[in-house]
Amino acid sequence: MTRIDHIGIATQSIEEASEFWAMLGFVSSGDDTVESQGVKIRYMEGDNESRIELLEPLGEQTPVGQFILKRGAGVQQVAVSVKDIDDTISRLLSNGVNMINQEPVEGSGGHRIAFIHPSSTGGVLVELVEGD
Repeated sequence: MTRIDHIGIATQSIEEASEFWAMLGFVSSGDDTVESQGVKIRYMEGDNESRIELLEPLGEQTPVGQFILKRGAGVQQVAVSVKDIDDTISRLLSNGVNMINQEPVEGSGGHRIAFIHPSSTGGVLVELVEGD
């Protein structure tokens, strides 16, 4: 079964952004830095496996840095958990979906991830996350 894994929010400061989500009852599950993506990450967890991923760019020329420069802080992506990311990518490509990553890359926590271009999703950046 497919499910929303998390919603990624681009922010200038994960420390400041965490304060708001903590007021709503979300709890930090720790920080990670993904150098290859140029981002510092903090997951904020709520009930029923709901998660917010706060994204702080390591610089302006990173994907999240560019997102903030163009659009400002806010929802940057919706992540969907899939059982077999290779099969999912293959199926999407065979149906004409425009992928940013045609092969999975390593994301936070060592998970295999891939991004779908917003031109194929109605303007939403979608991240595929291979589930356990």
